[in-house]
Amino acid sequence: MIDLGNDWNDILADEFQKDYYLKLREFLKTEYRSARVYPGMYDIFNALRYTSFADVKAVILGQDPYHGPGQAHGLCFSVRPGVEPPPSLKNIYKELESDIGFVPPAHGCLTHWARQGVLLLNTVLTVREHEPNSHRGMGWEIFTDRVIKELDRKDKPVVFLLWGANARKKADIVQNPIHVKLTAPHPSPLSAYSGFFGCRHFSKANEILVRSGQKPINWQLPPEPEL
Repeated sequence: MIDLGNDWNDILADEFQKDYYLKLREFLKTEYRSARVYPGMYDIFNALRYTSFADVKAVILGQDPYHGPGQAHGLCFSVRPGVEPPPSLKNIYKELESDIGFVPPAHGCLTHWARQGVLLLNTVLTVREHEPNSHRGMGWEIFTDRVIKELDRKDKPVVFLLWGANARKKADIVQNPIHVKLTAPHPSPLSAYSGFFGCRHFSKANEILVRSGQKPINWQLPPEPEL
């Protein structure tokens, strides 16, 4: 039994017993034995561990984990302390800087956001080293669809920040009109200049949260990463 340490345990208990997930689990056992897979197996569900269902007020959707050595630790776009922020994250920092006067820290660890209710969820939760999308289509998409369906039933507005085509595909799952979907191109160097820069999603998300009586996100990261 996977222990997520919060209310996600009860919400997702039946999902971990479904046939597709049991097949995914066997696939992952083989992968972790025979290849280098990221994140480490104990970090796969960190997005859910750091941000309980009750606390979620914003969601940032990534694609699959970073596939370079030592980068991924289970939170989309975030890297472990001591690891150079990748290009996509540097572009996120640039947009934050122009949007809210963000001062980029020397690290790329986003746990400070997760602890405030920002669910940093990848659509696929594992990947082989240097092989992006290598675990696509193995079952993770079904699992993360379920997570989003559960969030859709929350009775307080959730802001979904959907960057890039893969994230936007998940938008149709969100049917509850109280939630807000903000879409933009992906922050990668290939597409950031096509509309990610200037999207102002961070200030817009906070405006939406404040209007609904919720506390805004402090997007500024501390100089030292929070673990």
